[in-house]
Amino acid sequence: MKEKLFSWIDNSVDLAVELETELTKRPAISPESGGEGELDKCLFLENWLKAHGITDIERYDAPDARAKGKVRPNLIATIDGGSEENGRLWIMSHTDVVPPGEEKLWNSDPWAVVRKDDAPGPRLIGRGVEDNQQGLVSSALAAMAFTAQGLKPARTIKLLFAADEEMGSSYGIKWLADNHKALFRKNDMVLVPDGGDEKGENIEIAEKNIIWIKFVTTGKQAHGSRPDAGANAFLASCELALRLHSELSSKFADRDPMFNPDYSTFVPTKKEANVPNINTIPGEDIFYMDMRVLPRYTPDSVLAEIDVIRAETEKKHRVKIEYSILQMMKSMPTGADAPVVKLLTRAIAEVYAVKGRLIGIGGGTMAAYLRNIGIDCAVWTKTGGSLHQPDEFALLDNIIGDARVMALLAISSDK
Repeated sequence: MKEKLFSWIDNSVDLAVELETELTKRPAISPESGGEGELDKCLFLENWLKAHGITDIERYDAPDARAKGKVRPNLIATIDGGSEENGRLWIMSHTDVVPPGEEKLWNSDPWAVVRKDDAPGPRLIGRGVEDNQQGLVSSALAAMAFTAQGLKPARTIKLLFAADEEMGSSYGIKWLADNHKALFRKNDMVLVPDGGDEKGENIEIAEKNIIWIKFVTTGKQAHGSRPDAGANAFLASCELALRLHSELSSKFADRDPMFNPDYSTFVPTKKEANVPNINTIPGEDIFYMDMRVLPRYTPDSVLAEIDVIRAETEKKHRVKIEYSILQMMKSMPTGADAPVVKLLTRAIAEVYAVKGRLIGIGGGTMAAYLRNIGIDCAVWTKTGGSLHQPDEFALLDNIIGDARVMALLAISSDK
């Protein structure tokens, strides 16, 4: 069976190019980032899969009034494996993508796939082709290798094409885990092909806790020549951001070599505009922080320190500082001896001739939500390393090789 599966996958390059090209034409950007969501892309994908032999498909729509159709669709395709004694294999990719960023930095239209056949190898260029359409396309090819040849996998395959991963999964895997928990079973094995390395050796089994926070500082607006008559919200925000970055880093300073970087990070990121002119003291200022905290520290302990620093900054600058948590996730690890980890280690050794290396990452994949309800997950793919960058690309060899790995997972015994 393996040889038949591999042969079909190896001859499916044109299908991979077709699917990548059509998916990229349909931007699936979250409303938070100025988009309409995933509906158009999801509808195309559902019809394309059915036309290519994958017909057992269900859609789970998370309501979102901001999005096109007022929904954020999640697709689940099933390839029956008969007996489920060995547990089911989930392969979970996401349909949403990030905006292209500064389009002047692209050498082509981000939404029109361009094929290049020079170094570093035959590849497709376009926004989303690697993150996360490489994993999506590979999983589709792996599943189609069974259906196209009338072969039955040793374990049932469940393909999830989820919404909203890039903005925290509130309408994707988190919504499914909260509202349709019965979809998932304790003996399920989950592969999330999202994030990896250029050799294909890194198998992620743990994530840092993630905290995204919006800070709103309210002071008193005044003329630029009389700062003493106001309370400079921008100045207070600057001090708060610097103190949080420095003091939280010192307070939560442990290191763990499983992660890269091996320490907790507390980073000011997005900054909103305040006053439109130079000679006005801002009365309001808004900024955001992205915090990735080693699992040994609880999110609550970090928030307690934030409250201390916030109160001191308020008093010093005569301002009011409020914050809201946009995302907070504490993630449990997957055991190094979990079946999905052992099977994946064997599969990548066979396909890519590399020895798997167990790692932790900064956090933010779909795996965290399932690990927290007791389901083992591994995050892995062989990547070109261009995700979220201008001229993002997916190597065709990686799409095909990853599909081979996925097909092996569906037929291999975990004994």
